[in-house]
Amino acid sequence: MAAHVSNTSRAPGAPRTTAPRTTAPPVSAPHAAYGCHEAHDHYAPYVSHGPIELPAPHVPYLVRRVARPVNTRLDEHLPTDHKLSQVYRVGAGLMGLLLVVFGVLGLIDRIGFFDTGGATVLALNTNGALSVLSICIGLLLFAGMVIGGNFASTLNIVLGIAFIISGFVNLALLDTGLNFLAFKIQNVLFSFVVGVMLMWFGMYGRVGSALPHDNPYWRARNPEQAAREDRAARAAARAAARVGHGV
Repeated sequence: MAAHVSNTSRAPGAPRTTAPRTTAPPVSAPHAAYGCHEAHDHYAPYVSHGPIELPAPHVPYLVRRVARPVNTRLDEHLPTDHKLSQVYRVGAGLMGLLLVVFGVLGLIDRIGFFDTGGATVLALNTNGALSVLSICIGLLLFAGMVIGGNFASTLNIVLGIAFIISGFVNLALLDTGLNFLAFKIQNVLFSFVVGVMLMWFGMYGRVGSALPHDNPYWRARNPEQAAREDRAARAAARAAARVGHGV
């Protein structure tokens, strides 16, 4: 091993001196380039690890949970009559039925397609265009009710957001010539209510900070912890079975 001479005893301003080295290895260029100019007997040369990866920016919990895809399908892991799937189906079916009834009643009254004369159905202002649009969205919700599972949940969320955005847009267009759907303030409020209800139905059991650990969405987001809990549950079941058999 090479001998080193301490530099702590040299006088201030005196040049640095070191004892001759018998087997001093050459200073590695990459090592010296990063601030070390002393020779060493043993050291690992500097190795570049590539660019530094910065952490992803903070995203609000709710947005992250809604936007992040979940790699699970209810119909692959649970029976079709599972509680979550039933909630998504019922929500899509009820909202779809309401919209279809509203649209059909508007068409029966033979209101002009872009009429803004103030014709009402179920206390809501309407015209032919709004009636047809309501029927189309209602039929789409019926499709979600039939399919169920993740599709119904995501469809409810997306259409709920669309209804809320529509409420704000049409609120800005109430007293303008661009109000082609004949919206009044009651229509705006109805759009908000339907949007919130659809979002609630779609997010039920899917978004939250306290989901139960048997929830398929929680298990899909935490596969390692779910696997550990499954192993612990199986081990506890085997231990209980041994105790029950008197082993």
